[in-house]
Formats: sequence, C-alpha cells, structure tokens
Amino acid sequence: MNIFDRKHTLTDAQSKTLHALVTERFRFVAVDVETANPSRQSICQIGFAGVRDDGSILQYSCYVDPEEDFSPSNIFIHGITPETVTGSGTFSQHFQTILPILAENILIQHSPFDCSAFTAACQKYDLSPPPWNWLDSVRIARRAWPHLKGNGGHSLKYLKSFLSIDFNHHDAGEDARAAAMIVLHAEEHTNLTFQELAGFPHVSR
Repeated sequence: MNIFDRKHTLTDAQSKTLHALVTERFRFVAVDVETANPSRQSICQIGFAGVRDDGSILQYSCYVDPEEDFSPSNIFIHGITPETVTGSGTFSQHFQTILPILAENILIQHSPFDCSAFTAACQKYDLSPPPWNWLDSVRIARRAWPHLKGNGGHSLKYLKSFLSIDFNHHDAGEDARAAAMIVLHAEEHTNLTFQELAGFPHVSR
C-alpha cells in the first residue's frame, strides 16, 4: 500500500521536495527523529535537511505511526499525539520511500540518538539498514567552538541562541535544518570541511 494514499496526502510542494531528496545527491543530509515514548524504536516523525553544493537547504518532514503508545512526557516535548499520526503510515512503509536518502548521502545527526533510533526501528520491523554513513554535528560543533563545553553548550537549544538560528525546536524537520545550519556555520567559522571537523578528512562523495 502506498503510504500517501492515506490521511496525510502530500501537497504538490511536498511531493516535489520528497522527490528531490530521493533523487538528488547532496553534500550531506541532516536527519532528526521524534519518538512517541522513551523507546528509540517508537519513531513518530522524521525530518530531513539536504544541503546542496551552493549551501541551499531542502527541508522535509513526515509523521509516522509508531504502532506504540505515546507517553505524556514525549507529547509534552514535541506536541505529537496519536491523533496527529493517524493514517500516516508505519516506519516500515516510510522506510521503503526514504531508503535512497539514507543510503546515498552522508548523514548528519545531532548526537548519536537518531542513528540508534533508525537502527531500533529497523530491528522492530525486521528491515535491513542500508550501509549508511553517519557523522555527528555535536562533534563538529565541539571542534568549531570548544569554549562552549559544559552546561549544554553544544545542544541544539544553546547553539540556536549562540548562532542566532531561527527554528522550532522538537519538530523533526526544523531540528534537521538546525543541525545542517550548525555544520555550515562551523565550516565558515573554521574554514574546514564538515568531514575534517568530524575527524574524517578523507571522506568524499
């Protein structure tokens, strides 16, 4: 069943954005997820921010039915409820659509949470993860601004203020875009590539 023959039918603009993310190759794609409860496999929203060679960012997000209960604490953080994701498609159904994005780009996450969430969700649905390539924008930020160490200085929330980034925290698409912008700011600040900042100077695509 096509995941888009459901409640959350994509607009023409969303369809074009998703098609571009699936078919284009980017310098890197920042990824973020929100979960329904403390279990990492309970992904209820996925966000992408593809960064092109010219620095432009292509942002996309989709809701996911985690087929699990939502905890009040998680709802309080991101505002996503069971009603929000009704008819959105399961992770397994979304995975088939977004697989080219994950498999064919360098992926950026802000902390190791997102990769572990994808891995856990793949295990839940007996899916084989692609040979993906994840880098951490927290590590990149630490290299770029070591003086911010401590007291959450390299968190998205703090870097939002420090770098004057305007985004809606705990929305997966917005958080992915913020992570992408942090990497771009770090490159500009240090005159180093994101691969060099992440400690992998010979990574290329």
